[in-house]
Amino acid sequence: MKRRPSTEATAAWIRLMRVQSRVLDAVEQDLKKAGFPPLAWYDALLELSRAPTGELRPVELERQMLIPQYSTSRLIDRLVDEGLAARRECKIDKRGQFVEITDAGRDLQKRMWTAYSAAIEKHVGSKLTDADATRLCALLDRLGCSCGAMASPAVGEGAPAR
Repeated sequence: MKRRPSTEATAAWIRLMRVQSRVLDAVEQDLKKAGFPPLAWYDALLELSRAPTGELRPVELERQMLIPQYSTSRLIDRLVDEGLAARRECKIDKRGQFVEITDAGRDLQKRMWTAYSAAIEKHVGSKLTDADATRLCALLDRLGCSCGAMASPAVGEGAPAR
């Protein structure tokens, strides 16, 4: 590729990266102030709760969350240690395992949604009209985000963290 990005495209990239970082940091701080664990815990619990059987293989969880394998492994260890998830051996492939959400994990995910949804409103929703948000999703879709593929969550269900 010989073409270089325009000044405008470069400026958009810089703003996108800065906004993502700042909004995520602000949301993390709001969760911390409310006494909750990090956003990654919510994201993992949400993905597990959305799975038809409440369980995923670690590699599936990793793909859903878009974080590196080593981070996923540590996160699963923490969730298991806290009783929010459990490891289960795969009956077909004895070397494989599943991570399954527990009732305590479902409860924490739902309680965290209260603080998380308030943070989304505070840092995003209050700054955009619904029309602005729709336009932003359309623009992000063009970059490969697929915001349009995500259904609006039911109240208390939660939205994907990232």
